[in-house]
This record gives sequence, structure tokens and C-alpha cells, in this order.
Amino acid sequence: MELGQLKLLVYAACKNVIDERLSMAQMAMSDAQASANQEEKSSAGDKYETGRAMAQQERDKAAVQVAEALKMKETFNRIDPSKKSTAIELGSLTQTDKGYYYVGVAVGKLMVREIECLAISPASPIGKLMIGKRPGGSVTFNKQTFVIQTVC
Repeated sequence: MELGQLKLLVYAACKNVIDERLSMAQMAMSDAQASANQEEKSSAGDKYETGRAMAQQERDKAAVQVAEALKMKETFNRIDPSKKSTAIELGSLTQTDKGYYYVGVAVGKLMVREIECLAISPASPIGKLMIGKRPGGSVTFNKQTFVIQTVC
């Protein structure tokens, strides 16, 4: 498969993961809020307060997840998937001697048409090392050397 085509497919897969994460976090936040609202005052006042506090903690955790997903989506929306790169930058897909890396957002391993690709953030340790590298260059991370073969 041509690298440009693979890049578009990886971009679409990342978008799906981000949208799914955001949707699930929003649903969890909504469910936690509904749970807190449904807690009924009982004769055991402490039980009521504890239940509400626990529901509020769950809502707060979900709110953090929503904020993280929104931040990820904001970064992702700055990527132009049709842009061709000669050096690794935000939105680049690179093939190394150890596999494919998409430098955009940290969504982890993706399988696209039976090709495994690791979607990483440019702010990640390996992402920082890769930024600016061109085909023929290399980076060393965790005592492993990755030779950059192609960039798109």
C-alpha cells in the first residue's frame, strides 16, 4: 500500500478513536451526574452524603477525561492529512525499520488494513526525537535504534 493512502487511513482511525474516547467520557460524566442527582436523602444521612460524594468524584474523573479528549481533538484538528512531509512533523507518517509511526496524537497501536501503526504524540519522548528527522536518519530510544526509511 502506498504510504500516502496509509496515512489517510491512519488519520481516519485516529479520528475514530478520539471521537469514541470523547463520547465515552461525556457519557460517563452524564451518568455520574445523574447518579448523584438520584441519591435520595434517607434516615441514614451519612449514607446519602457518602453516595453523593462518591458520585461527584466519578463525575470529576469523567470531567478530566472529557477535558483530555477535547485537548487531544484540538491538537488533532490542526493536522492536515493531505500534507506531504519531507521531514517528520505533526501529522507525518513514517516507516522505520521497526514499523510505522504516526506523529499526531497518542492513541496507541492501530491496525489499518492489517498494518500495525503506532500513533504517538510529538510531545512523547520518541516523538520529540523523531521531529525533524528525514529518510536515512535515525533515532535511538530505549537502547534501540530506529532508522527512518520513508516520511509522508
